[in-house]
Amino acid sequence: MAMVKNVVALFAAAAATVLTMGNAIAAQGQAAPWQLGLQDAFSPVAHDMHDFHNLLLVIITAISVFVLLLLIYVVVRFNRKANPNPSKTSHNTLIEIVWTVVPIMVLIAIAVPSFNLLYKGDRIENADMTLKAIGYQWYWGYEYVDEDELAFEAVMLEDDELEEGQPRLLATDNVIVLPIDTNIRLLVTAEDVLHSWAMPAFGVKLDAVPGRLNETWMRIEKEGMYYGQCSELCGARHGFMPIAVKAVSKEDYKKWLVEAKKEFASAGDPATKMADASAVTQ
Repeated sequence: MAMVKNVVALFAAAAATVLTMGNAIAAQGQAAPWQLGLQDAFSPVAHDMHDFHNLLLVIITAISVFVLLLLIYVVVRFNRKANPNPSKTSHNTLIEIVWTVVPIMVLIAIAVPSFNLLYKGDRIENADMTLKAIGYQWYWGYEYVDEDELAFEAVMLEDDELEEGQPRLLATDNVIVLPIDTNIRLLVTAEDVLHSWAMPAFGVKLDAVPGRLNETWMRIEKEGMYYGQCSELCGARHGFMPIAVKAVSKEDYKKWLVEAKKEFASAGDPATKMADASAVTQ
């Protein structure tokens, strides 16, 4: 018996360690093995999404428990043995009113925060900067709209190209550098087929549609590396077009802009670079 307790305690400790490590990794902006719950939120819209998720979890749990208890009551109270002479009642006005009104009230309780969240995540009136993401088969291109001719593509690093600390299937050759505590307008489109720019830590998942410009926004709260992926089935290499964002202070962002304009301007025309990257991925 003592051995069984020790084994159980050992497994419990191991599980706690794995979950703690998973949450620590997830806090850096990426999913982790054995992670429970959503990735940590680092943007106002993401925080509101988590709150809405928790509200729905409470509501659906309460409904499920109520229905389960009701079924148990009906099975016990109205089975043939306990109730050999069933009632011939065909209608109950009070019950019919209740089961019509209560679901309507529940739907209203869900709809109000849902519409508020949709409105908040739709767009921002006073953006401090604008980033445009263009989906290609199978990589992302980026344009810093407020900075003249600052554009580049971000292609996934292959296994033999990874450096220490870079996650497999998530790291890219060029990362998006963005300042924290800044209202960032995000424009998303596609060049060829449907894609979807998804960054869970920022509460962003926006479809990239050829010929259409979709818009949302984010405000990163903490410096660090954040990772996302294309979330629309876009072809053979759909699982190999990740998104990597490096959030830095406003001062470091200004320094990066100076260097980035030199680096990407000297690398040739953005359209040519993207054509070269496309040839590599194919």
